[in-house]
Amino acid sequence: MRTPALTAISLFSGAGGLDLGCEEAGFSTRAVVEIDVTARATLAHNAGRWMPGLNCDPDEGALFADITLTPPGLLLERAGLRRKEATLLHGGPPCVAFSKTGYWLPYKREDRDEKATLVDWYAGMVAETQPMAVLMENVYGLLYKRSRHHLQRFLGHMDEAGYEMRYTVMLAADYGVPQIRQRLFCVGIRRDLFSTDPTFWQFPWPEQSHAGPHETRRLWRTELPAHRTAGEALSDLPAEDNPPEPEEVVRGTYAEELRAVPPGDNYLFWTAKRGHPNPRWEWRSRYWSFLLKASPDAPSPTIQGQPGPWVGPFHWESRRFRTAELKRLMTFPDGFEVLGSRRERQLQLGNAVPPLLGRQVAEGVLSTLRDLGVVAPAEADVRLAA
Repeated sequence: MRTPALTAISLFSGAGGLDLGCEEAGFSTRAVVEIDVTARATLAHNAGRWMPGLNCDPDEGALFADITLTPPGLLLERAGLRRKEATLLHGGPPCVAFSKTGYWLPYKREDRDEKATLVDWYAGMVAETQPMAVLMENVYGLLYKRSRHHLQRFLGHMDEAGYEMRYTVMLAADYGVPQIRQRLFCVGIRRDLFSTDPTFWQFPWPEQSHAGPHETRRLWRTELPAHRTAGEALSDLPAEDNPPEPEEVVRGTYAEELRAVPPGDNYLFWTAKRGHPNPRWEWRSRYWSFLLKASPDAPSPTIQGQPGPWVGPFHWESRRFRTAELKRLMTFPDGFEVLGSRRERQLQLGNAVPPLLGRQVAEGVLSTLRDLGVVAPAEADVRLAA
């Protein structure tokens, strides 16, 4: 029996966006840890087609529920791996402790969010399993002053575990994703794999392929193609694959105000500063995402996992995006089925890593390991299973 040599362990997997990206880069997912019941069902439902190396048997498989209750030895055993044998461990610990969303809550401001410790559990699993490489994705809020100590602690744990780490913030739209989604990526290589001093190692981050405006920049590379727009991403989505959903209809308190907001705008359209004759809100009195409407002529704003009833992005037709549309905006394959209620599907997709972006970072990991001579060259990525 021949199996891929490039094995991966996935933590905090969600619906599998990063898993799909790593699979496309050449890695074979062999074990998964995901606590959400519906997301775990999504993974099991799609594994046969999209992650064929993952055993999802409910009794003897490698689909685990809770990282705090998963012994590293059992995880490796079910994955058919030994310590130091996995090529890659990847995942995105829950970001709610570090994101701007909900920071008005006292327990977040005072750094008492227990989910912040899950980054430490991620590092602990790395220390115990010792994969060749690690890839961690999170919100860029980990770089904020109030949260940076969590990132520094994580990097300290990784240093103690024997990994040389690099990190950067990436704007998904710069890499072909039709969405303005900014995220932090941390990549590490086990130090014993370097034959020379790794201090000056430069990780090959993906080359920017697209460019356009963003709140963090005034200028951008005009020689590159423009960011892919939401309209482009949805233009060839067949109607039969994109059926209307009852939950897409917007009703209630601000439905009329939403319909009046032009594509690409938000509640600020209804302010006196914008010259509205009957202003409804004061300037900057609400979150930017309030009544935020996407434009077909620009990338979608960040898709959120748990938007409030009046939090966007809404479709430019003044409705919620449908599941098939959300998958396109996140670069999930059309054939990947996301299970659960409409709310659960939104949560899974909004929390995911766009597979297209994940693939490009994972390709950099693979390129590094090949340069170090610790994995086979591209033409020899298979081995005989033991």
